[in-house]
Amino acid sequence: MTRREMMLLLGGAMAAPRAIRAQQKAMPVIGYLNGTSPAANAESLAAFRKGLSETGYDEGQNVAIEYRWAEFHYDRLPLLAGDLVSRKVDLIAACGGAGEALAAQSATSTIPTVFTVGADPVETGLVASLARPGGNLTGVAILNVELAQKRVEMISELVPQARVIGYLINANNSAIEPNTASAREAAGVRGLRLEILKAGAEGEIDAVFATLVQHVDALVVGDPLFNSRREQIVALAARYRVPAIYNWREYVAAGGLISYGTDVAAAYRQVGIYAGRILNGAKPADLPVQQPTTFELIINLKTAKALGLTVPPAILARADEVIE
Repeated sequence: MTRREMMLLLGGAMAAPRAIRAQQKAMPVIGYLNGTSPAANAESLAAFRKGLSETGYDEGQNVAIEYRWAEFHYDRLPLLAGDLVSRKVDLIAACGGAGEALAAQSATSTIPTVFTVGADPVETGLVASLARPGGNLTGVAILNVELAQKRVEMISELVPQARVIGYLINANNSAIEPNTASAREAAGVRGLRLEILKAGAEGEIDAVFATLVQHVDALVVGDPLFNSRREQIVALAARYRVPAIYNWREYVAAGGLISYGTDVAAAYRQVGIYAGRILNGAKPADLPVQQPTTFELIINLKTAKALGLTVPPAILARADEVIE
């Protein structure tokens, strides 16, 4: 073998691994944007990962996820979204509400984004229509605005003597305002007064119950801040004997009175499925925005008895689950 042939052979051997690496597709990266915290979002995140897995993607194996948590400081969301864009992620999962989705929309018009929102995504300008979103965004609309109204109606039906309804919100979440307006409208229709109770951090929840809750006859709880503190809130509601309605079944399983809402885990699973489909080549513009078709009403009769409440037969008849 001549020297020239030897050099060609060695050169080919060295080039082969580089060619193989170049042909191999790099692991895609999802940017997960959420206004809450890992603890508060743990169950929803597990559902998101489940949806991803159903489309063939498992974190750490063939997809990477970069997490950005606002830790309930929702004003940080635009900066966090911009950071994900600067890192050139392949997709953004803007999970939590309109704040996350709008931050992602402002940060990029090209990176595919899948959202969960409580408000109407058409009215908020996220998509052109539910059936044909257009642009780079699609996702799931959970209908939290409408549900806020229904929860006020339901707790007033369960506690007919109530005249003042408390609405417990996160003071730092400006995206909750449409829900608040919907709840206030529902209270006004029934001749009730809605009192807004604000807790800007988990440590403020005790103070809210010790002061403002004493002036309300019933309570509506519905903000992601409180999901990781549901045992604390349920215990406080029992201590102060305040009938309360929640958004998730888990509150009622922990001893809460009643919950009414969508299956949030199913919504996050759908976001994971959409994310996987987009990574496989689908376009967000062609994936219709999903909306829940079923709503869960859960009642804890033991808690109702402890509060001295008789659950109307009409509510019992509508219940999907009764805990005794």
